Amino acid sequence: MATPDAAVRSKDEMEQIIGEKKPAGADIVYEAREADFGETVIRASEKQPVIVDFWAPWCEPCKTLMPALEKAVRAKNGALRLAKVNVDENPGLAQQLRIQSIPAVFAFYRGRPVDGFMGAVPESQLAAFVARVAAAAGPGAIEELLEQGRQALKTGDIETAAGAFGQALEEDAANPSAVAGMARCLLDAGQPDEARAFLSKQPQSVTEHAEVASALAAIALKERAASAAGEIAGLEAKVAADPADHQARIDLAAALAATGARDAAIDQLIASIKRERGWNEDLARKELLKLFEAFGPTDPTTLAGRRKLSSVLFS
Repeated sequence: MATPDAAVRSKDEMEQIIGEKKPAGADIVYEAREADFGETVIRASEKQPVIVDFWAPWCEPCKTLMPALEKAVRAKNGALRLAKVNVDENPGLAQQLRIQSIPAVFAFYRGRPVDGFMGAVPESQLAAFVARVAAAAGPGAIEELLEQGRQALKTGDIETAAGAFGQALEEDAANPSAVAGMARCLLDAGQPDEARAFLSKQPQSVTEHAEVASALAAIALKERAASAAGEIAGLEAKVAADPADHQARIDLAAALAATGARDAAIDQLIASIKRERGWNEDLARKELLKLFEAFGPTDPTTLAGRRKLSSVLFS
């Protein structure tokens, strides 16, 4: 995509041209044109990722996307750049890149396109896209992708979470956090079998990691959900008839947890521990720790449950 003039220039000349094309202060957001695209985008992307936003003044979605995209890029503190291309003023470039509709956004790194999308997208997806592009510049950005995925999972945005974890896996296929995150995406999408199959393909060094073990525990809970709902009424009756029936309480806790009643499940196990802490070799406490593992160490329910457990054990 470099222009004929660019092909015959020396490296030093190209470096000088790229610098001259940036706005004053070497702004990370600037206008790019057909005549300088080879220098300001293709050549510039050899050093760091460059996102290109193809837009037009008459395009209403472009007016919404552009400021959000610029904000997301600037938030990366110089990790990547944003070039804006007005397709009305650069029709040849739009034709060369086969831009059929706008807004159209493409990311370039090391001289080639690495990611992109067309049309307006939610801010969460836009942030995930920018994070993926930033990650292309170095492995240090993987952690940012992982955090993006975790936050998306918390809000129920499975698509964005899967995209972030998937990009992290492309950078590091054996990253335990990315593996666990992808498994939880499958689980939250209602595919526990696929989640278990995905984890079964991972090496032992990955599956032994705490986050992956937590994902496996969560899968086990989900798999039990189908039968658990029908068990709850009978188990509740057993506990009501005999509050000291520890096994009934433990079974009830497992059934409640499988159907999503996390707080109630924890309360049943805490009640068992209060009545007889060491029953059946501390089984209630061990089952409680399994639930904490399945919920995740930072889950609010886990944190509250650990406080309850501590108050019982150290009272």
